[in-house]
Amino acid sequence: MSYLVTIILTVQMLAAIAMIGLILVQHGKGADMGAAFGSGGSGSLFGASGSANFLSRTTAVCATVFFVCTLALAYFGNLRPTGSSSVLQDATVAAPAPVASAPAAPASGAAQIPAN
Repeated sequence: MSYLVTIILTVQMLAAIAMIGLILVQHGKGADMGAAFGSGGSGSLFGASGSANFLSRTTAVCATVFFVCTLALAYFGNLRPTGSSSVLQDATVAAPAPVASAPAAPASGAAQIPAN
């Protein structure tokens, strides 16, 4: 089961990194207006026509993979072990028996003050 969680976590991290890269590469909506006034930054990586469809679809696929991995990790994180029903029960079973010790000294210094 830990192998499955490790694989899901790896896929989630790769999807997150791919999503970050794809979002940074995409052409912004406000850049077209700036290009009309001569700023010159209107070119995109894959050309003007098909880049938005390819990049936006790929980003949507990466986001879907990321959310599915997140739900799977949440599901596996909430699974309880079949051996016991509580973490506290495991702690009380594994804890050693208390050792009897000598009586403790008084906590305050009032016993050491001489009475007049």
